Amino acid sequence: MTQSPAAPLPPPKERRRLREAHALTQAQVASTVGVTRETVRAWEAGRTTPRGTKRAAYARLLASLEPEMTELQKVTQPQPRVSASLQADPPQQDPGTPDAPEQRAPLTPAQAFDALYAFCAPALVRQTYLLTGRRELARESVERAFQSAWQRWPEVATDRDPAGWVRATAYEYALSPWHRLRPRYRHPEAPPASAPDRALLDVLLRLPPSYRRTLVLYDGVGLDLPETAAETEASTPAAANRVLHAREALATRLPELADPATLHRRLAEVASAERLRAPRPRTVRLSGERRASFWTRAAIAFTVTIIGATALTLNTAPTHYEPPVPPGATVSGVPPRQAPGALSDAELALRAKLRKETSHGPERLVPDLR
Repeated sequence: MTQSPAAPLPPPKERRRLREAHALTQAQVASTVGVTRETVRAWEAGRTTPRGTKRAAYARLLASLEPEMTELQKVTQPQPRVSASLQADPPQQDPGTPDAPEQRAPLTPAQAFDALYAFCAPALVRQTYLLTGRRELARESVERAFQSAWQRWPEVATDRDPAGWVRATAYEYALSPWHRLRPRYRHPEAPPASAPDRALLDVLLRLPPSYRRTLVLYDGVGLDLPETAAETEASTPAAANRVLHAREALATRLPELADPATLHRRLAEVASAERLRAPRPRTVRLSGERRASFWTRAAIAFTVTIIGATALTLNTAPTHYEPPVPPGATVSGVPPRQAPGALSDAELALRAKLRKETSHGPERLVPDLR
């Protein structure tokens, strides 16, 4: 018996973009597909994936919205601002390569991963530094994001925006509040050497994490507003409000950054001033594989321990019910136990009589008839 292939679905942020472009709420989509609003929210965030008939219904709904969205994008397609430091590095072309396309062998998964890493990692480290203000945490966040991408490479490779997938994962790890509990991150790192860069980074780090992330994506990376809203898991109006409030906070402390173009240029300059180098892609792949192997072995060992403890409990547990010993009860009417005291007159007379009589011979066996 063969299983029918699953209906194709666009990436999570594209699902949200299609819904918001047609002014549909999550509740309306949930009612059409036959699920709850929380389920649709998880689908759009990428936390879960629809299956079975729900996946087919959801795919049909998105397919009906996509043609209209495509026509709309042909008319109004926003052009993102390009930055040499915060945008991904373009692939290098050999000067001797002819312009005509040539047939090439398909890339292996490792080669495709290395190409994505070389394309995104340098700029992504600089972006993450603007979010955290920590050089080591920025490198660690990017490394963990690409390790997660390598572990889920079939999903990432077929995604419409692999760079966005890795960027969202790196941002989530970098902004995790659990880092403040780590001893190595309890103390601040050395600030930038330039005074204007220190002032900008200080104001940027004073913003709430959600505002900081939205500002870096919109004014730093150069994404448009719907893409920024989809990546930050917020509505388009909420993302616009975050950008406005973040710009206002920056302009209050640094009036020269009130112009968005100037702010975009200064963010790129601050990120470019630091020497932030990402590790080699092969190192990231191997360390990710070792980490995954370690946790797999730990999970297997934990499972074996649980199974052994369960088996030991089953073998040593009693096979029948043994009622517990009832607690003691007080019995009334029993005279208290007395200690030996002085002999009475009758007891003294009996003792004297016994001492006078002979204590040996058969006379003791003859009854006295008197």
